[in-house]
Amino acid sequence: MGSGQKYELPFKLNNPDLLHSLSFVHGEWKESKSGKTFEVVDPGTGKAWTECPTNDASDVDAAVQSSQRCFEEYKKISPRTRAQMLFKWDSLIRENKEDIATILVYETGKPRAEAYGEIDYSTGFTWWFAGEAERIQGSVFTPALPDRRVFTIKQPLGVAAALVPWNFPIAMILRKAGAALAAGCTMIVKPSPETPITILTLAYLADKAGFPKGALNVLTTDLDKTPELSEALCRHDLVKKVSFTGSTRVGKLVAKICSDNLKKVTLELGGNCPVLIFDDANIDQAMGQIFALKYRHAGQACITANRIYVQSGIFDNFLERWNAESQKIVVGHGADKETTMGPVTTPRGIDKALALVNDAKSKGAKIHTGGNKISKNGGYFFEPTVITGVTPDMDIASEEIFAPVCTFLKFDTEEEAVKAANNTSMGLASYCFTKNVDRLWRLFENLEAGMIGLNTGNSSAAESPFGGIKQSGYGKESGKDVAVAEYLITKTGTFTLEGQS
Repeated sequence: MGSGQKYELPFKLNNPDLLHSLSFVHGEWKESKSGKTFEVVDPGTGKAWTECPTNDASDVDAAVQSSQRCFEEYKKISPRTRAQMLFKWDSLIRENKEDIATILVYETGKPRAEAYGEIDYSTGFTWWFAGEAERIQGSVFTPALPDRRVFTIKQPLGVAAALVPWNFPIAMILRKAGAALAAGCTMIVKPSPETPITILTLAYLADKAGFPKGALNVLTTDLDKTPELSEALCRHDLVKKVSFTGSTRVGKLVAKICSDNLKKVTLELGGNCPVLIFDDANIDQAMGQIFALKYRHAGQACITANRIYVQSGIFDNFLERWNAESQKIVVGHGADKETTMGPVTTPRGIDKALALVNDAKSKGAKIHTGGNKISKNGGYFFEPTVITGVTPDMDIASEEIFAPVCTFLKFDTEEEAVKAANNTSMGLASYCFTKNVDRLWRLFENLEAGMIGLNTGNSSAAESPFGGIKQSGYGKESGKDVAVAEYLITKTGTFTLEGQS
């Protein structure tokens, strides 16, 4: 279990064997070379409940060498066997759903119902990629020269590194590791300092599912050592692929570092996602979809609604209904049954939300609901907040909020709304609600984002390609063929045939 005995656990697990707090390398639980540790904190109370190793650059080589040794054998395993391991992993995660949900609540702060939702969503990836493992195929064809034949084969890239955020730790790992392991790659995961225990639980279950030692290694570290550890992983010669989910600022640094060795990179970065709601929309549908999307995990999702544009004919009605629903939200600890929205995950999230709201207020915005920090048992709570009167000079007009703060903007014409929606460097997701099918299709083509919700809020699923454009990154995670392709190379063979002309 590691060093958890120093702390009083705020929960009990049905299967205590799931709980580990040391790094996981080549099938063994490891401390860092330095012996240093950092604390894992419950966002609902601000209290630490365990600690994990603070790994640094000196710990990287051993983990990468382990993954490389494993890769030399794992790449030879048949796709059917890899699929069976993924199915077994999927089964073990589902069997331990209650305990994994508990750990998730105490690491991220999200309510238990949302923890269940994340596990259900995330196991879609293990299930999907188990199927994808057996669908990796090359090709053969006759080229322009009649005596030649051309073959292509798909081969795994090698060791991959995953640098993941804290907001959806299970989804991030199963989406990345599921694709990598299906392709025949091995992976080293660097979890967020806020949510290492969830990742270590998944690594433990991957080991129990039969993945060979080194197939999935996990190196934990604190916020201070995260840049050093991440850079060492990105620069290691044996790491052939890096998958990063996080801010655009850090994504650019990752891309810059990996460019030194022309390393393959997938980047899933910031959102600043707009929503367009037209006069002819089904208001009940739009309310239901976007309200759930916005307040899920207290607004801490890259694809959440960041700017809500509502056409003038229904603006007042929609805003009134949204305010009323927002005031019904019960903010509290994720483990409390009455809670419908938990805390933000970090104290930095509170500080940023307050700064954005106060900046908007000082420049003339109107706060309809909320706008304040909630003092409650030491947790990182913020009121559901609704703002109108946003102008371009306000920070909140252009920044990704990542808190339960909603901004509403009125528009008159489709052209005006599309121009405003696209007026951002980001392009992850956009959403639109209208019952005019021609307009719906125009918006699908004209909104500048990698994913468009058409009368739909959260549309992410294992079978759908996930990824943005512009400064929201590049590459795809999930979806048929494209996600696994991020972990493959295509090798071409040209054969000259005699006696066939």
